[in-house]
Amino acid sequence: MAEAEAAERRVLVAVDESEESMHALSWCLKNIVSDKFRDTLLLLYVKPPRAMSTALDGTAYLFSSEVMLAIERYGNEVADCVMQKAKKLCSELADVKVETRMENGDARDVICQMADKLGADLLVMGSHGYGLIKRTFLGSVSNHCAQNAKCPVMIVKKPKSTSNSQ
Repeated sequence: MAEAEAAERRVLVAVDESEESMHALSWCLKNIVSDKFRDTLLLLYVKPPRAMSTALDGTAYLFSSEVMLAIERYGNEVADCVMQKAKKLCSELADVKVETRMENGDARDVICQMADKLGADLLVMGSHGYGLIKRTFLGSVSNHCAQNAKCPVMIVKKPKSTSNSQ
């Protein structure tokens, strides 16, 4: 009997500049990616929506075009840096096909939309571990995705350090 062809899987990993994000990617590479499957790892970075103005003491100030360009340039540099770090981690830990995507918008919505659009079989993301107060004000991206993504969602929590040396 001929051995069955390995199934293809598309694993979407949401990455950002946090340690939790890179921990989730590392965990995924060590525990989910396998030779038994023809896995494609989809790395997704979501840049926050552009800020057109900021409210200081109730008054909105418009940013000049130069400031807006500088903010956008910095955002692109951060995104590029995160993607380079993520791709390097992938090459060090696994032999897997990697595709990258950078999108703009609210991470909660964009991650769910991209999981659907890219045909992800699994969404992997880190948890920032915000407490109740921060989660109330900032919202939990991982919780939103767990409730709204159309594919299974794996939320990887970074273990708390047990020693003071780290």
